[in-house]
Amino acid sequence: MFRPHPFSWVPAGGQRHATTDAKPKSGYHGVRVRTLCDLRIFVEDSDIAWLWPTCPACNEGAHELAEVPMIDAAPGRLELE
Repeated sequence: MFRPHPFSWVPAGGQRHATTDAKPKSGYHGVRVRTLCDLRIFVEDSDIAWLWPTCPACNEGAHELAEVPMIDAAPGRLELE
């Protein structure tokens, strides 16, 4: 399965987390994964779950793995130069 980055985003425990665990053919729903913030947690899959806030530690880890720097900006405000 194609993955543009070495991680996937999964909703679990009230936040969106990132994991490097291989994605099962049937998807992550109900699967226990290890997150970049070092939790072992079961993935949920609902429309609302994808709207949960992003785990700050997973976000930082995902940026590192993707080799994309974090942007320092106030929430909801992105300033481009």
